[in-house]
Amino acid sequence: MKPIVLDSSAILVALNAEIGAEKLTPAVMSASVSSAVNLAEVHSKLVAGGMDSRDAWEATLGSVNMSVDFTTVHAELAGNLIAQTRPLGLSLGDRACLALGITLGAAVFTADKAWKRLRLPIPIHVIR
Repeated sequence: MKPIVLDSSAILVALNAEIGAEKLTPAVMSASVSSAVNLAEVHSKLVAGGMDSRDAWEATLGSVNMSVDFTTVHAELAGNLIAQTRPLGLSLGDRACLALGITLGAAVFTADKAWKRLRLPIPIHVIR
């Protein structure tokens, strides 16, 4: 199966068993990849929510099949996306996720409804 890129919001939905988690099926999760930038966001949210740092990192790493380093190619793409994403309020982490999806030619899963308005060369699945 082709990789599926998970945004931080999708990972948090899965970890917290929130509405939309049912769309992250075992098949999706077994093909899941995430940018190291997004994993930092997930880890930060878990620690800020009171989880022990070590436990938060284990949960974060365990939430995806593979972590992908943020490269200079991703950095350039993320920078290029600013004009299209700024009006929607997307963060650097969001753009890192999208850059990874574009470089892999992979579908991206997010819980951020604003992403529905993006016009990119990859499928975007909003899970709630």
